[in-house]
Amino acid sequence: MQRWADALRVAHYPPERNRVQAHVTLFHALRPTMRDEVCAMLAGMGGSYAPVAAYLDGIMDLGTGTALAITSPGMMALRARMAEHLHGMLTAQDMAEPRLHITVQNKVSRNAARALQKYLSGWLEPRRFVFTGLAVHRYRGSSWENAGQWSFRGCEKA
Repeated sequence: MQRWADALRVAHYPPERNRVQAHVTLFHALRPTMRDEVCAMLAGMGGSYAPVAAYLDGIMDLGTGTALAITSPGMMALRARMAEHLHGMLTAQDMAEPRLHITVQNKVSRNAARALQKYLSGWLEPRRFVFTGLAVHRYRGSSWENAGQWSFRGCEKA
């Protein structure tokens, strides 16, 4: 699933903005001062959880972009546990429950987004997959830095 989603992102995401691999964002703006605490929390969770079941269930219209819609009660429960741990430190955006998705195109014209959505709807089929781990990325001005990865129990690489 990761390689397939990465290939879609490389093919359709504006290359000058494509700075990270395909991913599902659970939180958007954690404070840099929380890095050590967040990494410790994720390290503890990684080895404690089996791979988390998920379902790619369609296309999500982002207005000026396109995403793959994801359903995963298990990941939402895990995210709720993280949010509880981080209570009082989350932004308003991160306190809201997210709509899980993988962005494959963003910041393009509305026509380009609609064209990709039409193209994908012609062959994209719902599929089951599993999340194999968690990761943290830190924004460094114009690029993203991998701040840590933790595999779920029984998975080789997050």
